[in-house]
Amino acid sequence: MAKQTVEMVIEQVTMELPDTKTIRFKWPEGYDIDFKTGQFITLYWLDTPTYKRAYSLSSCALDRGFYEVTVRRDGKMGTRIVDWAKPGDKMGVIEPVGKFLPVYEPDKHLICIAGGSGVTPFRAFVREATRRELETKITVLYSVRTTNDIIFYDEFHQLEMDNSNFDFYVTCTRLHPADPWTGRRGRIDAAWVKEHIHDLPNTIFYACGPNELVEFAETLVRQDLNIPKEQLKTEKWG
Repeated sequence: MAKQTVEMVIEQVTMELPDTKTIRFKWPEGYDIDFKTGQFITLYWLDTPTYKRAYSLSSCALDRGFYEVTVRRDGKMGTRIVDWAKPGDKMGVIEPVGKFLPVYEPDKHLICIAGGSGVTPFRAFVREATRRELETKITVLYSVRTTNDIIFYDEFHQLEMDNSNFDFYVTCTRLHPADPWTGRRGRIDAAWVKEHIHDLPNTIFYACGPNELVEFAETLVRQDLNIPKEQLKTEKWG
């Protein structure tokens, strides 16, 4: 069955970082799609309809009337969006699909491993859980180069205050030794992930970001922790 494709107007743009922009697409009149938090939409510019790129939704399924994606300046599509997309522009949008879905069950703990712009779907995970006042515990472990690369820093900290079941941790991999950052430094490693595991059978791991990060998570879950592959969900961004 063909996926619904429509033209949508960019309603709002927000520069999250100098190289990262959130785009809000306004649903046209009569458009009403059922979709799930964690899915992705596929975008294309109307003047180049054969070149498409998929982006995870950074908005959640409770956000009706619009879609939001958060894009880093990368490749042809990402560069054009970050440098040129503005309110009033139109793009082609293919409806959400995907199986990178949060398991919102009271006894579950979602450990979300993210690198760079791979954190964007986890904003959606936590938004929905917080608004619905769910008991599901969510922990985001987020790797960035420097403190200047943290996407949604303020929003994640506000969500931490609003949701006692949510924890947000950042590690920086390329800080100057004299940088005043008092948080963790270095890559996400097995020891750091294991610190946050309290009930392994009820823990579900999510990994989103560069191939190297996702492959680390796959090795950790399947070989080191030796748990079923059903407890790991991944999205590689190249």
